[in-house]
Amino acid sequence: MVAGLPGSGKSTLLHRWDGRAPVLDPRTSRLAAQAAMPARLPYPVYRPAVRTLHLLRTRAALRRPGPLLVHDCGSRRWMRLALAHWARRYGRELHVVLLAVRPEQALAGQHARARTAAPRTFRRHVRGLTALLAAVERRGRSAFPGASSVLLADETSRERLTAVRFGAAKG
Repeated sequence: MVAGLPGSGKSTLLHRWDGRAPVLDPRTSRLAAQAAMPARLPYPVYRPAVRTLHLLRTRAALRRPGPLLVHDCGSRRWMRLALAHWARRYGRELHVVLLAVRPEQALAGQHARARTAAPRTFRRHVRGLTALLAAVERRGRSAFPGASSVLLADETSRERLTAVRFGAAKG
């Protein structure tokens, strides 16, 4: 799982690792739902359907064998718990790369790609990620229930993450 604020570089990192494993990105679910919805319907109205679709796609992908890269903000505790539960249930290890990027830099990243989160939504992500980062700093990976490993990557170390390597499945 690659987690971080909107604009922190999750998509960039996952594209760098492209081809190593399938990538589950909530944006794919959003675009699929958007294509099926009337153009006049605002996103907040069908956001619950997008989240449900992403959850179903994630669970289905975790049921299949092989490595998988999951793109998620990480700020929602319920999503972290769901991923951990499914990983355990389907005999997978959950490894987390948590992008510890300052909110100002994440906002700059959003503006650079011309895709911004609503201010209220972004503040909610900042609160959730700030709490998670503080917990990881205090308690290590136990702050992320079910994770086999948690790697914190700041702005500098994020650039050094050039590849991901998947080991042989256990058991």
